[in-house]
Amino acid sequence: SEEKADTMPLHQYGIPYASLIATILLYAGVALFCGCGHEALSGTVTILQTYFDVVRSPVDALDVFTMIDIFKYVIYGVAAAFFVYGILLMVEGFFTTGAIRDLYGDFKITTCGRCVSAWFIMLTYIFMLAWLGVTAFSSLPVFMYFNIWNTCQNATLVESSNLCFDLRQFGIVSIGEEKRLCTASENFIKLCESNELDLTFHLFVCALAGAGAAVIAMVHYLMVLSANWAYVKDACRMQKYEDIKSKEEQELHDIHSTRSKERLNAYT
Repeated sequence: SEEKADTMPLHQYGIPYASLIATILLYAGVALFCGCGHEALSGTVTILQTYFDVVRSPVDALDVFTMIDIFKYVIYGVAAAFFVYGILLMVEGFFTTGAIRDLYGDFKITTCGRCVSAWFIMLTYIFMLAWLGVTAFSSLPVFMYFNIWNTCQNATLVESSNLCFDLRQFGIVSIGEEKRLCTASENFIKLCESNELDLTFHLFVCALAGAGAAVIAMVHYLMVLSANWAYVKDACRMQKYEDIKSKEEQELHDIHSTRSKERLNAYT
């Protein structure tokens, strides 16, 4: 039997291709979001300290740099959590599509299995809503850097223009701090000509695209899990039907055997 299992074609193992595609899309989106988001946050720190002269608070205050550090730790947690979650969904897909059944024979669908499938559907739906929020939140730095880039372009095209960019309008610094760059300042020209601005802007765009890919992966997972749930439900009904049918056939066989014995005894 071991030799037969080794020579069995790959497609007979019931590989959940839909779950596999969703997992690859999820890993790609999470990797893009976490990697590009982390580097974009590091670039933001460099831009704030170099060109806007924003200084980290010496006390344990909740300033922009502390928030960036918190976001980095959140990124680490997101990467680890969804790596494990993708593996769990793949395992659930293997069990539901019958890969284990093909290897070890028929299986019995239990109440625990149905509860696990329903739990994954609920959890995936919550994660989809969470990623929608992350996507919306990721669009904020993209909007901010687009304004900076647009201001640089307008300053280059329009001569003798007096354009300014104020960090207070985005809540990065407090109202009492005046941290703004105008076209007349040297830091504004250096910022517009620097590679940090373009690189950080494009990194935030890639992070936004990664969050969007994660949303699509969650939607794909929801469709796969819903289809698997329907399969499990139908299989459970079929299993009950087969059990009832088998029991009735056994009862008919017992009745027929009993009558045959009674006839035989009456004849003798």
